[in-house]
Amino acid sequence: MVQAEALTMAIRKCTLSALVWLLSVSPWVQASPSDIANQGLGENIAPCSSCHGAHGEGNAAAGFPRLAGLGAPYLEAQLDAFASGARGNAVMQPIASALSTDQRSAMATYYSQLPTEGAQASKGQSDNPPDTGAELAEHGRWASDIPACVQCHGPAGVGVGEHFPALAGQPAAYLAGQLRAWRNGKRPGGPMGLMASIAAKLDESDIKPVAQYFAAQSPAPAKGLDHE
Repeated sequence: MVQAEALTMAIRKCTLSALVWLLSVSPWVQASPSDIANQGLGENIAPCSSCHGAHGEGNAAAGFPRLAGLGAPYLEAQLDAFASGARGNAVMQPIASALSTDQRSAMATYYSQLPTEGAQASKGQSDNPPDTGAELAEHGRWASDIPACVQCHGPAGVGVGEHFPALAGQPAAYLAGQLRAWRNGKRPGGPMGLMASIAAKLDESDIKPVAQYFAAQSPAPAKGLDHE
């Protein structure tokens, strides 16, 4: 009899603990992507808007990229890479790993659907980017097996499809940092390992000019140009 009462008490305690746990995580389950983007979630997830802007427009001065309008598969792959540690970033790794797989997918879809109308080229960039940047961006350097950036990322870098993101208007510091990350093996190489291969052939005299070139371009595609 005593053993039966002890077992009953143990079951009740376990049930109560489970209920408390469910109540504590229910905000995580119910939070919408908009909630997470604008309000954050718990102690580990600050609002995405605090770095990437209220509308996903990015922050050029701080070097935080624009997320609005980028392809959902691309954004989801980046969040997954942050979560797994395959793409190193001291800020994004704990945030992405605190989100569930479904939440990362939902956040990617949310930002992919935000409009880019009104987005501007990054401020503070040279109005006349170095010729090296324009040459690499538009024509590549075939003697070094470096294709033109616009072959994958579209005219003026407005992006192509869902896996080749827009470069136009992204902060120059961010673009340069990502090229260095690929070159140093700190970011997955992307489709077919293309970016890791290309970045390995670039030196500092290439990276800064090409980053400045794309930062100075308008994020909005020309009328009639379908970059999706």
